[in-house]
Amino acid sequence: MSLEVNQIFQRVEKKYLMSQEQWEGFIQRGSNYIELDPYGLHTICNIYFDTEEDILIRTSLEKPPYKEKMRLRSYGIPGEEDLVFLELKKKWDGIVYKRRVPMTLKEARDYIEQGVWPDHDSQMMREMDYFMKFYRPRPKVWLAYDREAYFGKVDAELRLTIDRNIRTRTKGLKLELGDAGERLMDKEWYLMEIKVSQAYPIWLARLLGELKIYPVSFSKYGSYYIAAQAAKQKKNEFRREPICLQAF
Repeated sequence: MSLEVNQIFQRVEKKYLMSQEQWEGFIQRGSNYIELDPYGLHTICNIYFDTEEDILIRTSLEKPPYKEKMRLRSYGIPGEEDLVFLELKKKWDGIVYKRRVPMTLKEARDYIEQGVWPDHDSQMMREMDYFMKFYRPRPKVWLAYDREAYFGKVDAELRLTIDRNIRTRTKGLKLELGDAGERLMDKEWYLMEIKVSQAYPIWLARLLGELKIYPVSFSKYGSYYIAAQAAKQKKNEFRREPICLQAF
């Protein structure tokens, strides 16, 4: 496998939650400036890794200046020899730095489960390995969504993605086991992420304001973790309640 397919991304990323009405308005009015990429609507599957004590996500939710996370990503449901991406994502002072190493699903499994490196070496692979040895993370949650990606017709640096039907599962944490999961949010929201290297073009800033689409701090993995902790606390309180009642 050629090392030239290793990828590094550095950019500003902002997220926006939209209703279906806002999404339809944005796409209709922004169609003169953006174009759907050749993949169209497609499914992205991820496995997020964390420590036994959930150190990475708990640190991230505290919103420190620097944070990092690791995930294994596939586009669609992969087979043994299909390409997947091991990604290390870091954020420092609002700038996102993403490194990802492509490998087959089998290579990824051999590396994650047994520490067997893929058949190539690179600086990014060494960064991944340092992360793995330092945190000793394990798979924590499978998370998928259906995505449309757009790019600017005039500004090629502008990238825009819209995710819907965000779903999770905590069993069957393997990319090859299909894309079924529980909905992350009760209501259907559209999560838009805008990625630019510099400032927003004027038309985009104006359109966001007119449609009242405002930036939010939103993490798919973080939202899952918060919901899971709330459910766990509620379950524990329910279990304790009969003991309290028996005291009377």
